[in-house]
Amino acid sequence: MYTFDSRVRYSEINYQKGVLDISSIINYFQDCSTFQSKDLNIGLDYLQSRNRAWILNSWQVQFNKAIPLGEYITIGTWPYGFKGCYGYRNFIIKNKNDEVLVAANSIWVYMDTLTGRPTKATEENTGYKLEPAYPMEYADRKIALPKDLNSLPTFPVIKSNIDSYNHVNNGQYIKMAEEFLPEEYKVTSMRVEYKKQAVLGDIILPMTALEESRYVVALCNVDENPYAIIEFNR
Repeated sequence: MYTFDSRVRYSEINYQKGVLDISSIINYFQDCSTFQSKDLNIGLDYLQSRNRAWILNSWQVQFNKAIPLGEYITIGTWPYGFKGCYGYRNFIIKNKNDEVLVAANSIWVYMDTLTGRPTKATEENTGYKLEPAYPMEYADRKIALPKDLNSLPTFPVIKSNIDSYNHVNNGQYIKMAEEFLPEEYKVTSMRVEYKKQAVLGDIILPMTALEESRYVVALCNVDENPYAIIEFNR
């Protein structure tokens, strides 16, 4: 497992509850995998030189315990499998007592950036050493949309949403979706399915639905085709 240590900052907490917010957790995970790749010399520069990219397909995150301001934390990640063009990676956040506060699964697609098509991923051609998968109940990467969704006012993709690949960063979709959560909704788990890449100037149409056990936010284009679907569970 690759790890780095941090401490929860004021800029990362939920403004109501004073704990690490969901999008900040995702940012920690993304940073951790990026640091691992860079330290293995198979990071962004290496991928670009080979016309390759890892594109995130889905998240499944379990929130075991809230993480308060000032908490000393360790963020960890490791890949645990390859199948065809897919790569599978776990993440955890733990405290100083080695208590796992958050655990996650993620699925990535290995892309040929010249053809725009997926390409085969293996230990040999990606440079990652596999470790055993984290013991959790794994959900499907596909999220079923509710039949009845409420359309909310649209908003544009702005510069601060964009990453080095010139599309909306994976964590930004989650930050957008958090805006529509009911105030008292306590999230215990989350799934995200990425469908299409949004770019600067695109218009986002948020569509939401509250069901008994989940709150779904579909971030769509103006034709109601999702860029990303975020499912919060309580």
